[in-house]
Amino acid sequence: QWAEDDFALPHGVFRLLTPQPADGQIYLMYHGTSRNNAEKILKSGFRQSEDGMLGPGVYLSRDLQKASRYPIGHRDEDKVVIMVQVDVGRVKRIDRQNHPLQKTWHDDGYDTAWVPPNCGMTKSGLEEDCVWDPTRIKTLHLIKP
Repeated sequence: QWAEDDFALPHGVFRLLTPQPADGQIYLMYHGTSRNNAEKILKSGFRQSEDGMLGPGVYLSRDLQKASRYPIGHRDEDKVVIMVQVDVGRVKRIDRQNHPLQKTWHDDGYDTAWVPPNCGMTKSGLEEDCVWDPTRIKTLHLIKP
């Protein structure tokens, strides 16, 4: 079980209380990774993945439960979650496989792609976000199991 400190959020930052990230808002999100990769991220910042379900970008979730599953296949002792603050910019909802903008949402002027929970896009049924520009992400701290 992962534990998160209950702390006061910075002004204007939201937890997972709204069903869909609203354009132009700042949200608390999580990124699950290995301890080794977490050190690299803390040192050099996030980088876009080359590809994924939503194309290139940084994959995050407003759901700690979702992020704590990553990286899949690693021992729990090697997993860590990075808590971040994200300015989502313009958000595109991608709620089905083969959505016409599934991998090209950024080309249409969106900054973040959002997969809602229980829409059939993720095996877990949990939400996922893909942020195109890593400079929209501010690292807050690590959460360890």
